[in-house]
Order: sequence, then structure tokens, then C-alpha cells
Amino acid sequence: MSDYVKSFMDELVAKNPAQPEFHQAVEEVVESLSLVLDRHPEYRANKILERMVEPERVFMFRVPWVNDNGEVQVNRGFRIEMNSAIGPYKGGLRFHPSVNLGILKFLAFEQVFKNSLTTLPMGGGKGGSDFDPKGKSDNEVMRFCQSFMSELFRHIGPNTDVPAGDIGVGGREIGFMFGQYKKLRNEFTGVLTGKGLNWGGSLIRPEATGYGSVYFASEMLATKGETLEGKTCLVSGSGNVAQYTVEKILDLGGKVVTLSDSSGYIYDEEGIDREKLAFVMDLKNVRRGRIKEYVEKYPNAVYTPVDPERDHNPLWDHKADCAFPSATQNEINGKDAQNLLNNGVYLVSEGANMPSNLDAVKIFLDNKILYAPGKAANAGGVAVSGLEMAQNSMRYSWTREEVDNKLHQIMKSIHKTCKDTAEAYGTPGNYVNGANIGGFLKVANAMMDQGIV
Repeated sequence: MSDYVKSFMDELVAKNPAQPEFHQAVEEVVESLSLVLDRHPEYRANKILERMVEPERVFMFRVPWVNDNGEVQVNRGFRIEMNSAIGPYKGGLRFHPSVNLGILKFLAFEQVFKNSLTTLPMGGGKGGSDFDPKGKSDNEVMRFCQSFMSELFRHIGPNTDVPAGDIGVGGREIGFMFGQYKKLRNEFTGVLTGKGLNWGGSLIRPEATGYGSVYFASEMLATKGETLEGKTCLVSGSGNVAQYTVEKILDLGGKVVTLSDSSGYIYDEEGIDREKLAFVMDLKNVRRGRIKEYVEKYPNAVYTPVDPERDHNPLWDHKADCAFPSATQNEINGKDAQNLLNNGVYLVSEGANMPSNLDAVKIFLDNKILYAPGKAANAGGVAVSGLEMAQNSMRYSWTREEVDNKLHQIMKSIHKTCKDTAEAYGTPGNYVNGANIGGFLKVANAMMDQGIV
């Protein structure tokens, strides 16, 4: 770590105590950017990085609502408007008990770089609440979403800040929030993405993050003259991102053997085929059940419950070629990373946001495997959100094939940016440096053009 990076991080940690995920996200980026700042002293003189780590705006508010028993509940709501240098704030809303200011700042910071890489004019933001939709009735979720939007509506708009879904926020939640926004503002605009197809949504949006992660992996394999055909893949998670990651891997001839949720994971050596995937989609999207039910339906699979005492995740300890972490942040630690390498994995494409901790990232980079960080590999989701915004602005809908083709081309473009930028800054094959620097340059140059604001 250079003296500049160390002093920068010391100051950041002192100003933002008890926000370890935010510290981690910034440190990973700043390490890469030391290569840029040496070549471009004007960025340091104008304190571009110091300005980028400070959100332009943070909103925090209470969200009172009434459960089905008539009891008043109180949650906390957030919106981080991080950077609008290249377009309106854009980023998801997360409803999960783990949500706090530090986690949302890390996600908003990552979003700035990710959105920059998509080639679309979108700034970065993130928001959410510590509300847990799991186990709640539809009416309870509706009452919460309406209360949440009754405050948030003051701060967002189609040309200001356009939230989307994230963990715990799917089509149901987006629908309830959009309805409340429309009622309060008396206008029908593209203020949220991830909407229903009948009222402004885009085809391919639910699939986009998972598909994009696999498209990016295919581009990395192509640099070695390989494809996903016949590759064994480990996938974590079982939500939207994981489901469509599996679907696209199957499309391209690969085999997936794992899925997980917060209670444990399943290992199916025979592979999760389309029939099994359809079962998982019904289990998770309709019945909102737990992944352990998979082994009741398919008894040849093995279910392993989460053990909090364990120092590694056994999901990452199976023979495979490729890994697609698609659950949540810091699900791969140093021991997991070593287990992946020991089991033959030589490609990791992150569908989740920052699923690998700093120890794991170092191991991947030191061993020069094909490693795509989330801000590059999972940018497909926000890319199609941007395409949904474009369709809303035009009052027009593209076909499934048109959107999928645009997504595929955007992922190819992101891969090329990362690959070429890494080479230009003397670290060929390092997609972390390529993504961080490629995303930074576009935002930094826009900030330079717009003055000290």
C-alpha cells in the first residue's frame, strides 16, 4: 500500500467509523487508482477521489407501518445519492435486516463505477431499509412500501434519481412503491425500474444481471479460446440473479451443481437441469420457500445447513471450472478462494456486489485466474435498467431479442474496456484494475469539466 493510499484510507476510516464494507470497497478501488493518480496529478490536485467518496446527499428517515395484528412497526429508510456527474442517480433499493448506512454507502460507491462502465448516462446511488419482507403478508409488504415511498418520493424523479430493485425488492415491491409515487405526484413517469411489463417495464430486466454475468464470463473465456460448453459451475444464491445465471449457463452448454440461500446450500452432482431450475423458480418466486426443499423433490442432491462456527463456506469446496457468486457481499473469504483454486476453478464472475473479500481478491489476482469483479460482471442489471429508462422516455417498448442483444453488446463493451484499460496501465489480465480505472476515468473527467461542485 502506497503512502498516499494509506493516508487516504486512514482519513476515510476516521471520518466514517463502523462502516467496514464501505472501507473495503473504497480500499480496493483506491489501490487500483494509484496507477492513474501518478499519471494524472490534476485529479489529485482537484481532490477528485476525496469528492467521490463523499455522497452528494444522504437521506435517512423513519418508516412507520402497521402489521396484520394491528401493531405499529418502525423501520429505518435510506437513500444515498452518491454521484451525478454523468447522469441521474441510479441504483437499487435493498430491503433486508442487515441494511445500514455503511452497507448502502459501499453499494452506492460501487454503483458509480458500475454505471460508468455500462456506457449509459447514469450516476450512482443506492437505498433501502432494514425491513425484512420474508415472512410478511402481501398486505404488510404493501403497507410498508407505501410508507417508505411517502418519504422517498420527495427525493426521486425520472431526471433526478431512479431507484430499482435489489435484495428483498422484486416486482411486487416495485409495484407497490410505484403506485404510491404515482398517487402522491399525480404523474406517470419512469421513476422506478423493474416495473411490470404492462406498465412501463422492460423485457429481459429480471434476467439481466444473471445473463450479463455469464456473458462477461464467456468474453473472458474467449480470450483463452474457450467457451462454457461442458464446464462445471458453482452458483451461490437462489434469487433472481442466481436463477438467470443458471439459465444462461445451461443455454451455453455448462453444468451447474450448487445453489444456496441464507439457511444452507444444495449440491446436485447430476446437475441442475431446466426442470430442476423451474422447480427452484417456483419455490423461490411463488411459494417463497427455502432451498432445502430441493432435496425433498430431488433426493440425489445433498443439503448442507449453514454453520456459523465454520471458517469457510463448503459450497466453494467442490470440483468445478467456474464460480458465479450470486448471493451477497463477502461470501468468499481467503480460505474459500484457496478451496476454489484447489478444486480446479479458474474463472470467477461476480453476480453479487463485492462477494469476495480483500483476502480472496488478492488470491485470485496473485494466481492470475480469470476474475471479474461485480462492478463489471454484474453491470447487466443496471444496464437494462438504463434501457428501461430510455424506453420510458420514448414511451416505447423494445422486443425481447432487441433488449437481449443490447445487453450482450454492453457486456462485450464493458469487457473490452476492462481488458484494454488494464493493459494500458501495465496490468494485463487484471480485470479489477481495468474496471476500477475504466469506471473512474469517465466520472473523473466529467467532474473536472463541471467545476468544484
